[in-house]
Amino acid sequence: MKKKRALLVILCTLMAFGILCAGIICHYLFSPIVKTKQTTYIYITPQDTQEGVVQKIKEQGKATSLHGFEWMASYYHYQKSIKAGRYAIHPGENSFQLFRRLSRGQQTPVNLVIPSVRTLDKLGQSISRQLMLDSIDIVSPLQDSVFCSRLGYTPQTIACLFIPNTYQVYWNVSPESFFQRMQKEHKKFWNEKRLKEAEEIGFTPTEIVTIASIVEEETANNQEKPIIAGLYINRLHRGMLLQADPTVRFAMQNFALKRILHVHLTVDSPYNTYKYAGLPPGPIRIPSINGIESVLHYSRHNYLYMCAKEDFSGTHCFTSSLAQHQLNAQRYQRELNRRRIR
Repeated sequence: MKKKRALLVILCTLMAFGILCAGIICHYLFSPIVKTKQTTYIYITPQDTQEGVVQKIKEQGKATSLHGFEWMASYYHYQKSIKAGRYAIHPGENSFQLFRRLSRGQQTPVNLVIPSVRTLDKLGQSISRQLMLDSIDIVSPLQDSVFCSRLGYTPQTIACLFIPNTYQVYWNVSPESFFQRMQKEHKKFWNEKRLKEAEEIGFTPTEIVTIASIVEEETANNQEKPIIAGLYINRLHRGMLLQADPTVRFAMQNFALKRILHVHLTVDSPYNTYKYAGLPPGPIRIPSINGIESVLHYSRHNYLYMCAKEDFSGTHCFTSSLAQHQLNAQRYQRELNRRRIR
């Protein structure tokens, strides 16, 4: 009888101990550990250690205890299979939920903004601030003629690949996957409708983007963009020099030039449209979608000349008369002199 009682006591003790252990495990695995009120994110790199990941969770999630996470990490050898990426930490999340997502590599995509910028260096810098990629991972291939050729471009026209917009991608996307995604988005943009519109006005998508890049360097005024596009197309149709000041700035790689002087117009570059007829070899910036659309749907008119207004409003005087253009230019030059703009 005494043996039975002793056995019963032992069993009850073991059960109580088991329940206690189960309770502790459940507490550490399933109790909320994240104290933030808003979703935050951690960025895990290939160089991160298990301890480093835990530290990032503590800092971003304000976690009070990560014993459950660390238990699971040790049991499943997380150190050997850490997956880089951008991961969300949600309010009220527990160790089990968080570890499962991180160990499975279930990332939260980044809203990648491809900007409308003047140079590929600026593009690379912008992308490197948003993704795990280094700017050289972007810029270097774009300067490689063999790589550009595989995509159907040259280093002079490769800027046409990029359509400024916001795209969801993974933070740790590889350079190869990034360029594949840009190709996919380019083809999506240049759909059957836009390709037909380009054909109807007699230009290739690359030529349209090149014209759009000049237009957008001329003005930030969306209402004027189709007018300026029409003006340059009129010049192209007549075989006239484009004589676009922004192409001279690009040729000199001096975008701070406020006043184009005669000495600047003599620069020997295929981008100098005062010296060489037709379009330059490629875009002088990555134009926006609005800029591209302004060329596809350019204004039909007889304008051949434009000059910035002397009120410095950012708008222009348009005319089909050279004599009137020269008067407009004289007014603008006088104002430049008055303001001592050199």
